[in-house]
Amino acid sequence: MFAIVRTGGKQYRVAAGDKIVVEKMAGEAGDTISLGDILFAGNDGESQATDGLSVSAKIIAQARGEKVIVFKKRRRHNYRRRNGHRQHHTILEILSVGGTQA
Repeated sequence: MFAIVRTGGKQYRVAAGDKIVVEKMAGEAGDTISLGDILFAGNDGESQATDGLSVSAKIIAQARGEKVIVFKKRRRHNYRRRNGHRQHHTILEILSVGGTQA
């Protein structure tokens, strides 16, 4: 069984046992959370109702992504600014989709 969930403004296709990287969520490593915004669910090629369906996940780690360099420049004005940014994200392991344990 799989589900499509929305978190952090993005959509993810998840099944039991999958590991995904999402935008930062509240919680510590080892905590179990529930992903509530389920858009679609399916099993063996057939869609299922999403009423009362739950996706539970375990937080593996709170981490930071790769550094992205932001460089601004204006030609012929001696204006150059270099900045770096590392986005915070959360690594999740999907435990169950729709009440089935993995």
